[in-house]
Amino acid sequence: MVSRSWSLPGGDSGVGRPSFVADFGLWDDRQSEAAAQVELQLDEVDLVRVVFCDPHGLARSKTVPANVFRSVLRNGMDFSAGPFLFDTGHAVAVDFLDDAGLGIGELRGAGDFVLVPDPRTFQILPRSEPRTAWVLGDEYLRDGTPHPLSARGVLRRVCDAYARHDLTPVIGLEVEWYLTRLTGGPAGNEGNGFGLQGSAPAVEAVNPGYQFNLDSYYDSVADIADPLAALLMQLGLPLRSFEHESGPGQLETTFDPMLALDAADAMLLFRTQLKQECRRRGHHASFMTLPRLSSFDPSGWHLHQSVTGAKDGVNLFAEGDGTHDAVSAAGEAYIDGLLSHAREFSLLSVPTVNGYRRLSPEFTLAPTTVDWRFEDRSALVRVLSGGSSTHVENRIGEPCANPYFAIASQLHAGLEGLLSTGPAPGGAHPPLPTSLREALQAFRASDSAERLLGAPLKSCLAKLKESEVTRFEAWCAAGPAEDIARTVTAWEHREYFGTF
Repeated sequence: MVSRSWSLPGGDSGVGRPSFVADFGLWDDRQSEAAAQVELQLDEVDLVRVVFCDPHGLARSKTVPANVFRSVLRNGMDFSAGPFLFDTGHAVAVDFLDDAGLGIGELRGAGDFVLVPDPRTFQILPRSEPRTAWVLGDEYLRDGTPHPLSARGVLRRVCDAYARHDLTPVIGLEVEWYLTRLTGGPAGNEGNGFGLQGSAPAVEAVNPGYQFNLDSYYDSVADIADPLAALLMQLGLPLRSFEHESGPGQLETTFDPMLALDAADAMLLFRTQLKQECRRRGHHASFMTLPRLSSFDPSGWHLHQSVTGAKDGVNLFAEGDGTHDAVSAAGEAYIDGLLSHAREFSLLSVPTVNGYRRLSPEFTLAPTTVDWRFEDRSALVRVLSGGSSTHVENRIGEPCANPYFAIASQLHAGLEGLLSTGPAPGGAHPPLPTSLREALQAFRASDSAERLLGAPLKSCLAKLKESEVTRFEAWCAAGPAEDIARTVTAWEHREYFGTF
């Protein structure tokens, strides 16, 4: 029997553009070397998930056979612009049929862009069958120029700005999240649609909570948490700790310091793989700040950061011998940059309606004022002094924030502080927004946000967030009478609990 060939003679699987990477010089030497190693590994893989991070911080992907990925690796892969156009509830927020108003012609008609895999991120996932790999990509327009809506591209540009000053930013991740048990409720499709979210996953708490760091409470979820920790280590992530937080089934995961782009890539991989592995085990992981579940406590994302000299590796924030609280003048300037831009950049670290519920005086360890102090978890910026290990912890973020935007915005603000030639740091700073609407207004008025993101991306994010907050306000106006200021709404739980 003769085997039938379904491919066209000389075909290359119809993906991307022939020699796209080579023609436009899109890889550096390290990526080219990594690509050669990836090609050797493809015989050990059946499928490859080709991934990019959308504006909301969610991984979007296509899965291709390994033989197809051999072409994708150097030709790129065509992706729809859809993930740039939908808000958190999948409502169309950017008018792509007429004129998106972003100055990107390829968005008209939701035209494709080209995603180019970054071979340094190629990762074989630790599961048996089918053998599957994951790789992150960078977005490009069809003429080979970087896509102006790329979140990863924003952070890459900020890192390049540091490099031009012979500086290297270092990031540590400290992330709180919720583990719950799935109870077999409906799939959530009833009432779902474009901007009309169906029911959230039906879950139950895994323990009572409110015994901070209690070993027995961690042990009550260890049959899930321990394999998750092993999974993260198998993925090569620099896991530092797994611990039980305050709320029922609320866990905290921390990682050793990483280079900034590596940290953002790690955050995306961590959240995505953790959620997927929990689902496979009959559980649900959510990075929503405050779910609408009894006795739940808000979750935060604390971003640890420092800056070292690119040539000598010396920590710019270090001062003294670590025996007393101290931070250098450069460290204070960096902190002043964080505080000066905290209000206008809040949208990038706290991007959801729900996230602003945490920034309330009732939650004593969540920041409500724009200030900094040594070893004080109630401050927006907590300084941990320890000689060469001195660093700052910005406590504003929510766990579901886009990691590239959150990290890039804080590094950008810190660098502006470091490079400032104005008066010495100090004085009062504008207060944090108390709602997504207020954060959006501050973001729109920000010249710094445009310098960071570029005009097209700033405009795109404003459209996405306007759509999200307008839908929430409309629901509140038409919805049942409840104390919306104090109670997490059903709208928020449907919008965020499952997806994030």
